[in-house]
Amino acid sequence: MGKATGIKKFTDEQLLAGIRNSDYEIFTILYSGYFQSLSLVSMKYVKDVFIAEGIVQDVFVRMWEDPTLIETVKSIRPYLYRSVINHSINYINRQKSIEQHHLRIADQMEDVNIETLHEEQELKKIIYAEIDRLPGQCKRIFKMSRFEGLKYREIAAELNISERTVENHIANALKILRSRLLVNTTGRGGLYQMKILMFLAF
Repeated sequence: MGKATGIKKFTDEQLLAGIRNSDYEIFTILYSGYFQSLSLVSMKYVKDVFIAEGIVQDVFVRMWEDPTLIETVKSIRPYLYRSVINHSINYINRQKSIEQHHLRIADQMEDVNIETLHEEQELKKIIYAEIDRLPGQCKRIFKMSRFEGLKYREIAAELNISERTVENHIANALKILRSRLLVNTTGRGGLYQMKILMFLAF
């Protein structure tokens, strides 16, 4: 029979003593001897090779940094397998908890976003309806300013009127809209009316 090599050369007592005494050679032999099989075990739980390997590495690092973890351990192999399985299960539980938390947030945000979107669309419909009720020239000038983004002097030049006339039409439009919209939305709350004022702000 050939001479034993690698991890097989050592007894459990020697391996455990080596880790407790911070023997890097023993640690390397132990790591190389069990890394692949432990990764496969973790894979059965986490279903991801990179995560599985990370879990195995974490188990070894913790054991190396804190030898007290193996103070009462008699056999290294069962300890490593049990640790990797426990870490894998903990990982799954954490992921489930995170996913549930994210789902709850997503549901809450979806409800809020849908409700907000609905309110904004309703608000726009109300505002646009009131804009269409403005007197002819007043409505035209307001739309040129608000929706086409034209400056007062540009509107004045296009309609062949003075800038002062444009200003008066805009002021009149805003006065009418504020009056009608704030009255029509009295029961909707202060935030709703604030949105109206922000929409009409120049």
